[in-house]
Amino acid sequence: MPDLIIIGGGPGGYVAAIRAAQLKKSVTIIEKEPMLGGTCLRVGCIPSKALLESSHMYEMAQHTMAARGVVVGKLSLDLATMLQHKESVVRTLGGGIDGLMKKNKITRVLGTATITAPGKVSVETKDGKQELQAEQILIATGSTPASLPGIEIDGDRIGTSTEALCYPEVPKHLIVIGAGVIGLELGTVWRRLGAKVTVLEYLDRILPGMDNEIAAEAKKIFEKQGIEFRLGCKVTGAKVVKKECQVSIDGGELLKADRVLVAVGRKPNTQGLGLENVGVQLDKRGFIVVDKHLRTSAAGILAVGDVIGGAMLAHKAEEEGVAAVEYLYTGYGHVNYDAIPGVVYTEPEIANVGASEETLIQQGRKYRKGSFPFMANGRARASGTIEGKVKILADAETDRVLGVHIIGPHAGELIAECTAAIEFGASSEDIARTCHAHPTLAETVKEAALAVDGRALHM
Repeated sequence: MPDLIIIGGGPGGYVAAIRAAQLKKSVTIIEKEPMLGGTCLRVGCIPSKALLESSHMYEMAQHTMAARGVVVGKLSLDLATMLQHKESVVRTLGGGIDGLMKKNKITRVLGTATITAPGKVSVETKDGKQELQAEQILIATGSTPASLPGIEIDGDRIGTSTEALCYPEVPKHLIVIGAGVIGLELGTVWRRLGAKVTVLEYLDRILPGMDNEIAAEAKKIFEKQGIEFRLGCKVTGAKVVKKECQVSIDGGELLKADRVLVAVGRKPNTQGLGLENVGVQLDKRGFIVVDKHLRTSAAGILAVGDVIGGAMLAHKAEEEGVAAVEYLYTGYGHVNYDAIPGVVYTEPEIANVGASEETLIQQGRKYRKGSFPFMANGRARASGTIEGKVKILADAETDRVLGVHIIGPHAGELIAECTAAIEFGASSEDIARTCHAHPTLAETVKEAALAVDGRALHM
């Protein structure tokens, strides 16, 4: 009998399995998909980044490389090869996770799990049912794409991010429902490859939850790139009529396109888990309720990742997976939810960590702000990527960094320094006094920290 059964082989589940194995515990991990890695690896983070990188190279070859003295001859798009590269990346990383399971002596079961009683799990496999038992169970089943009433998803013309990662041809017109991270990233991919992209968003802004100032700047940049936004737009239905997608908008307007991407958020994977058999409590949105040690309301059952809500990010799930296992077997784990970075992998990238300016205002917290534009940075100028800025928010009295928001080149990499600063309780002065190599994009972070005190050197 294993010490721990983990249901779900995504970032939260397989990382938790590795940490438990490091702590000398026997672990069985159950996953219904042949490949471990979850949504992130199979149909999320990794394949979308492969397409974003490839489509960015294609767009550069079309529009910007000649100005840098790199003249490309006749250019053409080989979409099939681009998609094959994406799949190759996914397969390679999936194989790597299998290797980690073997290295750490973790038992893998391929099938669909149901919790039947405390400490007991029934798994439906291709060879029939398999009954497992363990002292502890960790649920890490993740999430699936959500939809809206009236939208008829057919898995082809009208689909989710899963379908949008493998369109067999570039759509002439792609309608994206939802202006969040997923919609903007995949909308960007297909715009770069030649599609007309229209984004419909119910709210009056893009990137809900992100700092308003940064989101507004992002919208201007994306519009300049060619994405059309319809904000304050309520979609009442979507269906396919003779291979043509028809999207209905409140007020009677009908939009037509050849493909529709539904990107309106995600919902937890809790159906069929047998949670009612052991009394695991759900909140009103269907997420599993956990305490600060990631324990559910049922003894011996923990949960991590998307299935418990909060930021639906792979790295958040990983942190929780490690913390849950450490709480369980060492008595102490750690997740600082104020230091979970978020990244949008568009061009320019957008990244944030900590509180937004709007959150601080709502809290009535006094703060100081410093910002610095990439156009004043030498490395950004040299690389021709000058759009955007770094914005740092610090406590007005203590100077402790409360939030950092970046839109600009390699923002996803630059945010790591800022995340470390928040994790260690650094002040903006600490960042400002830290020597940053020249010429680097990271100097924008130093300059923004200096700007908090009104003493930026190059602005």
